[in-house]
Amino acid sequence: MAKKILIVDDAVFMRMKLKDILEKNGYEVVGEAQNGQEAFEKYQAVKPDLVTMDITMPEVDGLEALKMIREVDGAAKVVMCSAMGQQGMVMDAIRAGAVDFIVKPFDTDRVIKAVDKALS
Repeated sequence: MAKKILIVDDAVFMRMKLKDILEKNGYEVVGEAQNGQEAFEKYQAVKPDLVTMDITMPEVDGLEALKMIREVDGAAKVVMCSAMGQQGMVMDAIRAGAVDFIVKPFDTDRVIKAVDKALS
């Protein structure tokens, strides 16, 4: 059975790119969200095996959404997505419970490696 993934990013193009990579590699994308608040609500509704979470988003950012999700599910697996130059935020995310991070623009091999590792 395919592992279920929730994609969270405020950029439609990034969600489409990530969805394409994941689906071509046998994963099932069960939902998408464009900000942290939406991510939190969708997480509770679809109960994915993994979340890919952009760090910088409007309303509720990825770091805050990560903390909200981990509060209701301490076992939640979240892989953060960041642009270059956000290393400080990535370290904060890892300390808050993120299992890994991938850098934009997405490299297919790196995305799959991070997702496989997080789900193993």
